[in-house]
Amino acid sequence: MSRAPDIKAIDCATCGAGLDVLGGGRVTTHICPYCGTALDALDGYRALKKFSDAPRPETPFSIGMSGTLYGVEWTVIGLLGHRERWAGKVWEWVDHQLYSPTHGYAWLTLEDGHLTFARRVRGTPASVWMSSTGVEASENPPSVFHDGRRYKYLSTTVSTVFYAEGEFTWAPQFDDRTTAISALADDEMLDFAETGQEREVHRVVYLDGPSALAAFRLPETTLRPKGVHPTQPYHGWKEAAFLRNAALGFAAVALAIGLILAIMPGRLVLEPTTVGLNQLPRDVSFRIDAQADKLAGLYFSANVSNSWAYIDLELTDPNDEVLFEAGRTMEYYFGRDSDGSWSEGSRSASLHFLPTVPGEYTLSIGGVEQGLWGSGGRSASWVQVSARTGMSSGYYPMVLAVLLGMLALVLSAGSFIHNRRRWAHSDWSDED
Repeated sequence: MSRAPDIKAIDCATCGAGLDVLGGGRVTTHICPYCGTALDALDGYRALKKFSDAPRPETPFSIGMSGTLYGVEWTVIGLLGHRERWAGKVWEWVDHQLYSPTHGYAWLTLEDGHLTFARRVRGTPASVWMSSTGVEASENPPSVFHDGRRYKYLSTTVSTVFYAEGEFTWAPQFDDRTTAISALADDEMLDFAETGQEREVHRVVYLDGPSALAAFRLPETTLRPKGVHPTQPYHGWKEAAFLRNAALGFAAVALAIGLILAIMPGRLVLEPTTVGLNQLPRDVSFRIDAQADKLAGLYFSANVSNSWAYIDLELTDPNDEVLFEAGRTMEYYFGRDSDGSWSEGSRSASLHFLPTVPGEYTLSIGGVEQGLWGSGGRSASWVQVSARTGMSSGYYPMVLAVLLGMLALVLSAGSFIHNRRRWAHSDWSDED
């Protein structure tokens, strides 16, 4: 049953106030904004009951306002004030019932200065539903798939109606209790609402506040949003995505160059030479002529076994100038425990330097210090040394790769933080 479609205005049966009829033929209830009386739109607008004496919630939208959203002109025909109480906290928001002669009904919701637009999703299969009992029984946040998109559980809201005015397609009741479960995708949300015996699915999208206000001819500064709404898209620096991808690409190139340079072997100028530790101190000479301006390396190994050995080193150039004095430690430990066999340390060590001039270089291996680990340790008896020149270092390309990677992280931080704030609205707890 529906009311006569040609009715454009009525008088409230209780207070006599003139009320515009805006909401189309499916309206069943008209609530007077002046006295709160609910009028039966299907029975000559007779008075049903007084709705409530609650003050009107704050909203810049009023009955009769029209605006164009998504290319469709909508008219505000009703207001519902919702309130949720939980853990001593109170949340309130306003649902604005919208009507279009060509597109039917929708909702414009105002919460914490944010505006969202919702329409009922019709013809959804039974699998596209999320119930409170199903959520409570899940070990992980449940999800549903709709139109190729995944919606992950966000929160459960149990709210009551504390204010109503205007036209509705059902009869709102004071303290009507509504359970709504929200599931979030990247930039939109599905609301699964249960009111008594009614079950509805609504698709919720975020509205750009200034644009939506302008559509209803309201000043763009009317609302001051607080925080981040779950459906709010991220609007960062428009060049950030390009720069992030470019940084990641160049970081990959720099890393590859660094790895290639790091593994280039160079040219052997000193064959592996074994020196008994009982022969120390000992001088070992090698010649560097070609590529004298390239990086060179000294490589050591010792037969340590559950022990360590430290050797003193001094290198002089062809002009008998000391290039450096240094030391290197080789240590290797192994054993078995309840978790199986284990080992740590290395029997090898290395040292890199930049030759000064072509000619013969002398490495002096001085004294040695040693130590054992446990009763099964064996002291080293020899050390082996070799040298290469024409080495290449991947250090700087790898540093560049790290810096570019850090730049990419910084450029991604805004989106990451925004997404964390969106999901901060979730009431899911792994401790549940």
